[in-house]
Amino acid sequence: MIYYSIEHEDKVIGPEKLKKAVIASIEAAGQGKPILIIPPDITRLHSGAGKITEIIWNEYRDKVKDILPATGTHKPMSESEMDMMYGNIPHDIFRAHNCRKDIITLGKIPASFIKEASEGKLNYDWPVQVNKLINDHSGSLIISVGQVVPHEVTGMANYNKNIYVGCGGYESINKSHYLSAVYGIERLMGQAMNPVREVINRADRLFGQHLNILYILTVVDGESEGLPPIKGLFIGSDIECFTKAASFSSRLNVKVIKKAPGKIIACLNPFEYRSTWLGNKAIYRTRLAIADDGELIIVSPGLSEFGEDETIDMLIRKYGYQTSGKIMQMVKKNKDLQDNLCVAAHLIHGSTENRFRVTYCTHKMREEEIRGAGFGYSDPDEIKAKYDLESIREGFNINRDGEEFYYISNPGLGLWIADKGANTKQYK
Repeated sequence: MIYYSIEHEDKVIGPEKLKKAVIASIEAAGQGKPILIIPPDITRLHSGAGKITEIIWNEYRDKVKDILPATGTHKPMSESEMDMMYGNIPHDIFRAHNCRKDIITLGKIPASFIKEASEGKLNYDWPVQVNKLINDHSGSLIISVGQVVPHEVTGMANYNKNIYVGCGGYESINKSHYLSAVYGIERLMGQAMNPVREVINRADRLFGQHLNILYILTVVDGESEGLPPIKGLFIGSDIECFTKAASFSSRLNVKVIKKAPGKIIACLNPFEYRSTWLGNKAIYRTRLAIADDGELIIVSPGLSEFGEDETIDMLIRKYGYQTSGKIMQMVKKNKDLQDNLCVAAHLIHGSTENRFRVTYCTHKMREEEIRGAGFGYSDPDEIKAKYDLESIREGFNINRDGEEFYYISNPGLGLWIADKGANTKQYK
């Protein structure tokens, strides 16, 4: 059921309209029940979900029993991150999701379904896992808040991904990510319906019907100055609100470039991106745009590690970003990758397949660490000066040396695709 649906490509949804829509929808869906809020974490700072969570808290604080950020494999949020994202909400209402410990398995999607979804490449079942707290709130109104935007694992982010992956178990995260990798990130990015989404939707239909979930989904304009404004708001209890949001996001957030840039410079906000586990969104969201033999320069002042998790970080350092074929062969031979398929998927997603180059720029990691993982390295201060990053505009620019490049201020807010007439191997 849809409670609210509005979209404007040329107009912002202001705070009063946002508040009225959220409250009216909760009144219609909630019927006075206790509330569990599931928002995104600091890695979705620009989603508008923090503000919406704050609206719900301020209006229903006597009913809000828990707030569970959907961190997936990310680190738990710090108190300063909570303050930055959720404003005045007290810290003691937040619960940290642990994808290895705080899990209940609701059922399983059989291997036969996964085999069909993966076009015969995989043959494992998929456990339908959620945080125990979600199951404990089966009599509550569960409010899942988040942004719909192109995504490397589910094609389009959010909706029930927030529940079954963002608050899922390590095994379910592993297997869903690896399914996306073997299916192919370039086939999946920006597609609302795909094999991974089919698996999650099936899990929801079969094992999630006891959960009363209200989805509040935003679509934001990533090319606006300052904090990206909300231009789409879709609130509902089923897939219709997601398909409407995904359709609008595909129009607002997918940028088709008439020619494939030979050089792309993407900047990562240090508050959102502290690892290549997160920062590689710059690769995922631009790989369909960059020219053959081109270079992607990622300016990432907050980058201090590879993985958000100690085990994941160690495995990225061990294997590095190699071609998908090599990683898949390594999975067959190495138990540590078999036990951590999300790492294998991440390495495949971050591979350039030797078609283009990636250069990371940070002061918080040593050059030999970056190069050891398979990336190039450059000093961020030199890049900022050479390309005048303080004053350039989104899109194509020319620096003082006459070099053309394409600038993206936050690659996490969109998907960039070269027109199919561009001369790149991905269209051959």
